[in-house]
Amino acid sequence: MLYHLLYALHTRFSVFNVFRYITFRTIYAGLTAFLICIVLGPMMIRFLSEKQIGQYVRQLGPKSHREKAGTPTMGGLLIMAAIFVSTLLWADLTNFYIWIVLFIGAGFFAIGFYDDYLMQIKKRSCGLSAKGKILLQVLVAFMGGVMLYIYPDFSSKITIPLLKTFSPDLGYSYVLFAVLVIVGTSNAVNLTDGLDGLAIGPVIIAAATYMMFAYVTGHVKIADYLQIHYVAGCGELTILCGAVAGAGLGFLWFNAYPAQIFMGDVGSLPLGALLGAVAVITKQEILMIVVGGVFVVEAVSVILQVGYFKVSGGRRIFKMAPIHHHFELKGWAEPKVIVRFWIVAIMLALLSLSTLKLR
Repeated sequence: MLYHLLYALHTRFSVFNVFRYITFRTIYAGLTAFLICIVLGPMMIRFLSEKQIGQYVRQLGPKSHREKAGTPTMGGLLIMAAIFVSTLLWADLTNFYIWIVLFIGAGFFAIGFYDDYLMQIKKRSCGLSAKGKILLQVLVAFMGGVMLYIYPDFSSKITIPLLKTFSPDLGYSYVLFAVLVIVGTSNAVNLTDGLDGLAIGPVIIAAATYMMFAYVTGHVKIADYLQIHYVAGCGELTILCGAVAGAGLGFLWFNAYPAQIFMGDVGSLPLGALLGAVAVITKQEILMIVVGGVFVVEAVSVILQVGYFKVSGGRRIFKMAPIHHHFELKGWAEPKVIVRFWIVAIMLALLSLSTLKLR
């Protein structure tokens, strides 16, 4: 909105020419999202506390978590509001990819909100059924995948890291591939959201990483130099990623240990979906396994634990899954688990960025 209002004045006032630069608008999208969270955060915490919308803690979880019962949750309302407002303010709203990612984010936001609504407001212990939640996620992601596939300027080829000359075209199957990436990332982030700041830290790191991917992928000269897919218009997603990172930092102000607020499914599901959608559009889908390595490990730990439990007659691989609980039960203090997972996320992000130069 500000881009359309102010850049139009650049012919009369040269100072407004700065609005044409994606880097400038990305910085201010991030700052806007951060300030929205910082300013509205205390009011959101008070509102959720007054409505008694507090965290439910499983009795089977680590004993140290029981003191967190009642901590305000559904903080994802604040995160997503900051992302949407700052993106709409600073992005080029004629850009197709911006609207696709916002559509997917809004869809997953609605799913997460309804799930939290059933649990926190209607006091249903389980919220949406697992099958119902997955089906809704697949539906939203499928719609987004179809819209991308039929868009004339979008390619159904995928990028294989380190193999820049090998880009298989999946054809119609690309839609299913996109669904897998988006839904998988969404649920992996959701599973990671179990400790104070544990999920939002790697989300910020992943958003910053894909901010760089979006910029170079949407810049014809840099993309050609790096020998990566050039996706015309994709550079505008840099601004959205900046908004995600800024909102994440603002939320972390209140979510850092000891947390004053949790994000809930209304935050974790759409954040993961946004990252997955950006990964698809920037043609760095497979690299999400590396960029979001922390999320992947958390999800795989749950899959292995449940699978082994069923086939072994009740035995376990980990003391508890997701794996962050395993380390807690081994005696690691919660802040140590969180910071070490952040460190791993940063190292994986740097590793993924290095692939831009590796052939």
